[in-house]
Amino acid sequence: MSDDPQVGVYPGSFDPVTFGHDDLIRRSLKIVDRIVVGVAEVSTEEKEGMFRVPERVEILREVYGDLSRVEVVSFSGLLVEFARQQDASLIIRGLRAVSDFEYEFQMALMNRSLWPDVEVIFMAPSNEYTFISSTLVREVASLGGDVSDFVPGPALRRLEDRFGPGVRGE
Repeated sequence: MSDDPQVGVYPGSFDPVTFGHDDLIRRSLKIVDRIVVGVAEVSTEEKEGMFRVPERVEILREVYGDLSRVEVVSFSGLLVEFARQQDASLIIRGLRAVSDFEYEFQMALMNRSLWPDVEVIFMAPSNEYTFISSTLVREVASLGGDVSDFVPGPALRRLEDRFGPGVRGE
């Protein structure tokens, strides 16, 4: 058994970060010594997203600024290469529904074939967060709905700047 700290990588787009993401990040700290939240940079073939990658990183750093065991960085390229660069032994993925499983399972098997030393673990969010997704939050906010129960304060402020005070339920 190694005395090296166990590092986990939790990758995603985080556009925006939700309480579902937050739940998994904070609970991951029970099984790893340090977690690196990797904000995936979008390829040129894909759309940019609501928030640019540097802004997503900034929001996440505001959310986790008080947790020294959480590091937030952006990355591009293969997830396993990013995990290797971070000296991670675990990749943490969230599963909200059975529909997430098939894709995530295929990705886990591919990642294991690319780097057999990394383990992929799947975590389910707490019950109250299973229906929350960044896509739904963006849609509700863009239509003037209250998303204050779904995203941390720094993300809510950015959504409010973009869509007005309705996203806060005011």
